[in-house]
Amino acid sequence: MKNTKVRYLLAVLMVLILSAVVAFAGETARDGRFIAYGTGTVLDTKTNLMWAAQDNGSDINWEDAKSYCKHYRGGDYTDWRMPKQDELAMLYDETLTDNKYMHKTNLIELTSAALWASDVFTSEVAVFAFFIGSRHWTSPSGSLNLRVLPVRSVK
Repeated sequence: MKNTKVRYLLAVLMVLILSAVVAFAGETARDGRFIAYGTGTVLDTKTNLMWAAQDNGSDINWEDAKSYCKHYRGGDYTDWRMPKQDELAMLYDETLTDNKYMHKTNLIELTSAALWASDVFTSEVAVFAFFIGSRHWTSPSGSLNLRVLPVRSVK
């Protein structure tokens, strides 16, 4: 009888632990085609790209941004990278406006409207701006109000 109670308590404890794990890592919100997870990631179901739920949070130059993405470990994934300008453009949606007047889903938090992209053209690199959905080219050494948002492809 005592052994049965112990097994029952262990089973209940395991269910509670598994529920907590699922609640942490599982889906936390939806916004149209975007799904946020408790791992700090956001899946774009249209493009099958997974984004970090927030940018790096402070001014960063292009080389450091590239390194930040390479070493990012959100959701315990190891294949994060700097996005291409076209991928950032796919996040832009003129019909959406977040609380900072940027045109994108509220599930991704940006601390600045301008994000680095991996594209390179001669000595300049790409930037995408979420206020008006514009593409720019600039020196990779700049960092003022520039952020990076890691991305990975979902297989």
